[in-house]
Order: sequence, then C-alpha cells, then structure tokens
Amino acid sequence: MAFRLQGINKKEVGVKMKKRLLILVVLTALLMIGCSKGDKKNGAEVTPSEEPTSGVIETTPTAAPTKAEESHEGQVKSLLTGQWVKEEVGMKRPFAIMLNNIEYASPQSGTTEASILYEALAEGGITRLMGIFEELNDKRIGSTRSARHYFVSVADEYNAIFVHYGQTTYATKKIKELGIDTLSGLSSIGETVFYRDNSIKAPHNAFTSKEGIEKGMKIKGYETDYSKDYEGHFKFYDEDTTPDSNDAVSKLSLSFSSISNPYFTYDESTKTYLRYQFGKSHIDKNTGKQLAYKNIIIQLVKEWNKDNHGYQTMDIENAEGKGYYITDGKRIKITWKKNENTKKMRYYDSTGEELTINPGKTYIALFPENREEHIQIN
Repeated sequence: MAFRLQGINKKEVGVKMKKRLLILVVLTALLMIGCSKGDKKNGAEVTPSEEPTSGVIETTPTAAPTKAEESHEGQVKSLLTGQWVKEEVGMKRPFAIMLNNIEYASPQSGTTEASILYEALAEGGITRLMGIFEELNDKRIGSTRSARHYFVSVADEYNAIFVHYGQTTYATKKIKELGIDTLSGLSSIGETVFYRDNSIKAPHNAFTSKEGIEKGMKIKGYETDYSKDYEGHFKFYDEDTTPDSNDAVSKLSLSFSSISNPYFTYDESTKTYLRYQFGKSHIDKNTGKQLAYKNIIIQLVKEWNKDNHGYQTMDIENAEGKGYYITDGKRIKITWKKNENTKKMRYYDSTGEELTINPGKTYIALFPENREEHIQIN
C-alpha cells in the first residue's frame, strides 16, 4: 500500500512541473512581445520594408488655373471710345450728326448711340448738340437741325461724314474751305437721307436713319474707311483709371445761358455721369435710357455774337485755352490746343503731357470762358 502512494506522488509532481514550465514559456513569450511593442512606441529605429510599386500612379501638383485672357480676335480699339469693337466697325469713318436741342424737340432719338456728344451755344441762348456716331441704330435719329461753322470744324477733327439739315452761310463757307464730306437735307439727296414726321411741327420734325445715311453715302461715293493718316482724337487708358485729385465732383451744372442749364450727377454704381436737362432726365426716345458718360470735358472757349442775327462764333480753329476733365467722381485742370491745318485738337494735363482719358463715352461742352463762374461743381 505504501509503495503505490509513493508512485502516485511522483507522477503528480511531474505533471505540476510541466504545467509550471508551460506557464513560464508563455509568460516569457508575452514579455518579449510587450518589449517589442514598447520599442516601437518609444521611437526605436525600425527599417521599413519596401512598398510595392505595381499599380501605384505618381501625381505632380499643378498650379491653380489662371483666368483666361479675353480674346479680341477680329477686333480693334475704337478711336472714339477706346473700347474693343469689331474691326469692320472700328475702321469705318464716324458720322457727325447735328441734333435739335430745344425742349419742344425733346427727347431726341438715337442720342445714346453717340460715342461722343458735343454741346455749344447756337443763338438766342439755346444750345445745339452734335453726336459723333461710330454705329447707327435701325431706328430714327434726330430730330436733325442745321449746321454752325464751329461744328463743321469739330467734325473735321474726327475725319467724319457731316450730317445736317441745312446750314448758315458761315457753315457753307467752312464746309467748302475744309472740303468736308456732307449729307445735307437741303441738297439733292435730302429726301433720300432724311424724312419728316408730320406729327411734329417743322422745322423740328426732320429725322434721318441708318438706311437713309447708307443710301446717301453710296450716291455721293464717299470713302467709308478712315484716312490712312488719321491718328485719332484721344489717348485712352487700357483700364479704368481714377485721376489723382482731391477735387470731387458728384454734381456738375453748366449754365450756358438763362434758358440752357444742363447738369450731370455721378452714379457710383456705374462710375458714369447721368445727364439732365429741362429739369428732368435726358433720355433717348428710342430706348428710354438716360444719357450717361464716362468722361466729361469742359473746353473753355472765347465766344461772341458774329452778326446782328445773333449767330455765334468761337475761337477754336487755331487757338488754345483752358478747361476741366472729369471722370470717376474727380476733376483735374487741363489745357487744349487746336491746329486747323492739321485737323488736330489736343488736350493736356497740368504737367503738359497729352491727356489720357478713360475708355467709354465722352461729353464735351464748348463753354464760353466769360461764363466760367456759371459752372457749378458739387
């Protein structure tokens, strides 16, 4: 009995030893794994294995796309506005059209189409307008009125075809002197170029049109393109540029006489000057839109009565003077000089450099220098 008990004890001891050895091996393995993880966490140097390259596409960062440059293929800069226009438009001679400007004849038709609008005294305190048109609308233009000799001189500065319904004897002389191309309502092509609206009293009812002017041009055989030696009337900035000036202009009033008092207000949203006359907005009857200008030039001129009929004249043919240039809510002083022989009118800034103006439409007042105190700027 004692022998059997002793054998059993030895067997149990062996089993227990094996269990202890197994536990020791497991604990050792766990300890080694823990150390390995600890080394990685503590920043021990690890040699990475090579990553597979198959199927991997390398990409190179590209710069953000820039704004595409606007294409002006088939276009040229307008000599009247400095803006891009179709080549077939920009190469054509403009039309200088005389426009009625009494209250009875207002609102006129086609005025917003003019790239440049001139205003000057006629007689009896009224003013007359002359629009320089690069393109003509398909609706009527006018009413048209008779020419004055100083407007003939200005039209010649633009190599323009002069469109008018009648003229003074002084204008007739100036037309012959300058050899300017004209379409007159009192000539043999009058009924081709012009027509009358019988719902309006004469002489304020004569109108012209694109169709009529083109027919008149064909009959007269006038050259349609600019002369090869024509240099243009203005220098333009490439982009909108505000003058370096402390003289702000939010409203401009021009009292040509006691009965002709147009004024302009500055519209900051469009950066243009809106025109008013006869106490209300000056609109184009064709479009219902108010006349608006990027540039305003006040050209101070010597002006006086030419005869006892009240016809005016002004010294602008071979002369010089002072004035103002207004744009973007600012004003600067300028000077001007005209050479009738070279057909050049030039404007200059205070440094004596030729004036550069902003692209857009322009209003020019040939304003009597002896009434400069009647220019109100706010």
